[in-house]
Amino acid sequence: MKLPKNIRDNLRFLCIEVDSLLESLEACFQGGVAIQGRRILDRGGYAYNLKIRIHNASLQQLSQLKKGDASIMSLRGAEFIATDLERIAELCRESVKQISYLDNLELIHAEAYPALLALIREGIGMIGAAARDSDSRQALKIGQLESQIDRAYHKLYKHYIAALKAKSKQTESLATALFIAHNVEQMGYALRNISETIISANIGQPVNFERYHALQESVEHLETEVLRGQLKVAPIAETRSGSAISGVHAGSGKSRETVAIFKEGQKRKLKEERQGVESWHEIYPGLAPRILSYKKRGQSAALLIEHLPGLTFEQIVLNGNKRQLADCLAHLHDTLQSVWQETRNNKPVMAGFMAQTAKRLPEIYKIHPEFNRGKSDICGLKPPPFADLLSKAASYEAQLKAPFSVYIHGDFNVDNIIYDPAEQRINFIDLHRSRYMDYVQDVSVFMVSNYRLQILDHEVRKRIMAVARAFCEAARQFAAKQGDDSFELRLALGLARSFITSTRFTLDKSQARRMYLRSCYLIERVLSTPSNKASSFKVPVKEIFIA
Repeated sequence: MKLPKNIRDNLRFLCIEVDSLLESLEACFQGGVAIQGRRILDRGGYAYNLKIRIHNASLQQLSQLKKGDASIMSLRGAEFIATDLERIAELCRESVKQISYLDNLELIHAEAYPALLALIREGIGMIGAAARDSDSRQALKIGQLESQIDRAYHKLYKHYIAALKAKSKQTESLATALFIAHNVEQMGYALRNISETIISANIGQPVNFERYHALQESVEHLETEVLRGQLKVAPIAETRSGSAISGVHAGSGKSRETVAIFKEGQKRKLKEERQGVESWHEIYPGLAPRILSYKKRGQSAALLIEHLPGLTFEQIVLNGNKRQLADCLAHLHDTLQSVWQETRNNKPVMAGFMAQTAKRLPEIYKIHPEFNRGKSDICGLKPPPFADLLSKAASYEAQLKAPFSVYIHGDFNVDNIIYDPAEQRINFIDLHRSRYMDYVQDVSVFMVSNYRLQILDHEVRKRIMAVARAFCEAARQFAAKQGDDSFELRLALGLARSFITSTRFTLDKSQARRMYLRSCYLIERVLSTPSNKASSFKVPVKEIFIA
């Protein structure tokens, strides 16, 4: 951790102060509570003042740095370490107060506590060197002390609970003992936090123990070790499902290159993604990235995925030039139509857009309760509640099966499509929802993911809407060639589903309302169309996708 001298010095003073308090607390358990306890309580403000000095100095330094500066993680780390050290000091004071309530220390097995506090002091003693030398191995040792402390705590806990169940006459003392033991356990958690903070600063992004071990195991085949500092990890995104996505980089400065993408999260989600990628390799090779490594640990898992060169469709539509955007869109059309033709299965399928919407309705109402409208009367016009509209549309949709299915992406947002201008190649990422389904699902998701981009610049917004309309036109041409007569009705319901469910991800009331009204309008248009006149229906795309 690269830290300015004043922060390093104050961090050292804070470690010394906390160690001194722990030493005094040990003496309290050995019978010196009157003198040593008073000393701990009297020095309550010193650790706090040191923490504040570190926070203020870090804040001053951070205010002068540019986004992405390598020192940011170290300075933030110094703040977190200072906070956890001061937390240990606070727990020492709290423990002294609890001990003062006891008449007899023998009742709480006081002889067990000095050994526990010695472990915490051992960890405190390693912090300075681990932070100064960016030593992740030393940081791991600090964190591993927490498991020893936790085991000892649980032995004490079981002893106290057993005594309480035996209807001991010392109920108050045993209850107090539980609080004291819990304080020591919390000191162990603080040590673990400090350990994770140092490791996070060393590799370049926030990690916990589980994630760090998963990353270590995942990069083994790259013939390098994170602990030696040859690889750096930089955060890319946090998904809505809780997965963390990071870039694994080799080299530095101009020679720095991304060698892989590291993804960690719920085992179920990442297992689905691995299966999705493997399915794409079997069904349509070349579109999906390679899986370099898959590791699981408990209920979490980690994927190391091939890094694909290029730009996301979102980056191109927002920042690319006209020619680059046109090339990307043309290659996307060609790629999709090739995939749809190659993977076509003549078995009819129903997407169930309204069922998908109904499933997400409670979450939508939590963010936008105003959409949960009841019965109303507007100048004699009585619009139905949205839930009723959805129910009618679901019955209508039951008649609308796609005449065939294709292998779809399943989450076809603009940030899940990669275009490499040099190779003129399209790739797909984030494939955990891929399956055989109605191709309209991907079409509608892509169109609405363009619409919901929160860009206020009018010219850029016009370009985004033009992309959505052009994409729709290409899908229409494909549908016409396939003799898909109900395409427009299914597209309307798919768009309605994507518009309303996308409101979960925005707190912008005006944008959310525009998407909600479009959803209502499309559903009402579908319901007003007899099913035997499906071929005459057409989604008013130009009017809906307007800047």
